[in-house]
Amino acid sequence: MLLGSQLRRLRESRGITREAAGYSIRASESKISRMELGRVSFKTRDVEDLLTLYGITDDAERAALVGLAREANVAGWWHSYSDVLPSWFPTYVGLEGAACLIRSYEVQFVPGLLQTEAYAHAVVARGMKNASAADIDRRVALRLERQKYLVSENPPDVHVVLDEAGLRRPYGDREVMRGQLQHLIDFSERPNVRLQVMPFSFGGHTAESGAFSILSFPESDLSDVVYLEQLTSALYLDKREDVAQYEQVLRELQDDSPSPAESRDLLRGLLQLS
Repeated sequence: MLLGSQLRRLRESRGITREAAGYSIRASESKISRMELGRVSFKTRDVEDLLTLYGITDDAERAALVGLAREANVAGWWHSYSDVLPSWFPTYVGLEGAACLIRSYEVQFVPGLLQTEAYAHAVVARGMKNASAADIDRRVALRLERQKYLVSENPPDVHVVLDEAGLRRPYGDREVMRGQLQHLIDFSERPNVRLQVMPFSFGGHTAESGAFSILSFPESDLSDVVYLEQLTSALYLDKREDVAQYEQVLRELQDDSPSPAESRDLLRGLLQLS
């Protein structure tokens, strides 16, 4: 995505159409569009030819962009789990790992990044009823691997609004739920985590369409991405007007929910009752 956005910027600054760019690398206009959106792999030769067309002659600048092309074609660590993942999910894991800010609303269960191992196992086992124990363990292992990003040297900021339904719905036994509630309390005290609970008592709220995530990236060339997971596929929205609507919904959820400190007290109350 980063390489594609830079190639688009260079093309537009030279007033070159996608059709002309495609012709220069023996490709269609639609392929140039997919390249600029980061949705296809890059051939080094194609990138070099496009840079020549765009008048990029500086060796250092060319080397940096060609290097990005090589990096873009290297499979991420998560691809080793592709045998137990739906086809659309590896893309999300890659985007999540590159994000500097992860904002989400969840209603069904605790978000994967904040799940304990026991809770994650209960969630995955319920969602993969016909899967082998080994496949369930691998899916849980991937979830735990993703969580390491939150405690890394340069972690992303994480802003989560969790519907109270996600806390009341039991996954696993009583001890699993108690462990999950304590984990949320502990994690909510981390400086990079903002956790709020949307309580039942508030009634209806703005997120009527269900769960979603918004990913933001440190590179200014990359637009925010909204992720919407469905039963058999997922949507990745990056049009500015789409992202703006979801950002507005999340802001209203944050404004309407108890503060992080008040939400932590709510979690403590649930833990005492469990």
